Amino acid sequence: MRFIIRDAEAAAQFDALVGRTLEGIRSEPGTLVYVSHMPVDEPLVRVFYELYADEAAFQAHEEQPHTRLMLKEREQYLTNTEVTFMHETAGKRPSEPEAT
Repeated sequence: MRFIIRDAEAAAQFDALVGRTLEGIRSEPGTLVYVSHMPVDEPLVRVFYELYADEAAFQAHEEQPHTRLMLKEREQYLTNTEVTFMHETAGKRPSEPEAT
């Protein structure tokens, strides 16, 4: 996902929202990677990379209260959102935590 943020104040508020949302995401077992990036020389852009164990894990993520709040609240800070869904073809991925 690529987010274009309205201005510097909105960027600070958006980043705070992301921080609060990550508190809940950290406990999602099927969310393997959820990282917000700021491209070099683009302080009003955030690029998210998200990786889920499978489609069911993505759907579970989308249904969480913290995710639903993020989806609702983020719009006030943004001027544009671009979403690209990808199919994995090859690579190295983090492994899921082993059950104890």
